[in-house]
Amino acid sequence: MKITVTSVLVDDQAKALDFYTGALGFEKKTDIPLGPKHRWLTVVSPEARDGVELVLEPDEHPAARPFKAALVQDGIPYTSFTVEDIAAEHDRLVALGVRFTQPPTPMGQVTTAVFDDTCGNLLQIVEMTG
Repeated sequence: MKITVTSVLVDDQAKALDFYTGALGFEKKTDIPLGPKHRWLTVVSPEARDGVELVLEPDEHPAARPFKAALVQDGIPYTSFTVEDIAAEHDRLVALGVRFTQPPTPMGQVTTAVFDDTCGNLLQIVEMTG
């Protein structure tokens, strides 16, 4: 068994696609219309184009927005992405206007930073340091 697809709940798929490709540097892989307003929309890392796909999933289920809001209120990231150099990635994202809620912070064998994805989520970048 292996993970091939995972998702993040977003409040606007077009805005999410802009952020996840423009700021984070992922690439659009799949874009299939699903009715008048939704799409099966995935992005992948340019470092692993055939790797795990991230679905930019509409957050319209009644439980989705309260769940996301509770995580944000408690400062809990929805998901994490690994980076090679967290200081450089933090600086790059800040220069693009990304708002961080936690700057790079050493936490044992990792350093983490948390930011707002503009689509209702906090996300975390992680550098393995140990």
